Amino acid sequence: METEQQQLESINTSFSQGTLALEGRDTENLPKLPPASEPESQWQQISRQVSQFLEQLPEYLGSFFQNYKQPLITVGLILAAIVTAKLVLAVLDAINDIPLLSPTFELVGISYVTWFISRYLLKASTRQELADEIQSLKNQLVGD
Repeated sequence: METEQQQLESINTSFSQGTLALEGRDTENLPKLPPASEPESQWQQISRQVSQFLEQLPEYLGSFFQNYKQPLITVGLILAAIVTAKLVLAVLDAINDIPLLSPTFELVGISYVTWFISRYLLKASTRQELADEIQSLKNQLVGD
């Protein structure tokens, strides 16, 4: 009875130490395996991958912006131009719906076109003056 209790105690102590002792064998020469780790659940794996991605996200964005700086600026300017054009068209459409404003703007436009034609386009000397003004404006903007 005592020997059985000693064997059970030796087995229990070997279980508590993380290795299994075989009865009647020399256990010092046997290879020992590390204790088995608990397998990660699928949610733990996904959350670990998401957290790693979020940690490296600023580096990814910084390198992406450095590599594609000029195309990103170009796309941004094109989108800004499209939004601005739609906004201007919406404002003009809203102004056009006001009853007396639309005919007034048309009258102002017709008057300005008539003045411009009579001032600059009827005579050759005034056409040359207009061409010189356009050339000087272009030189001021672009340079020589």
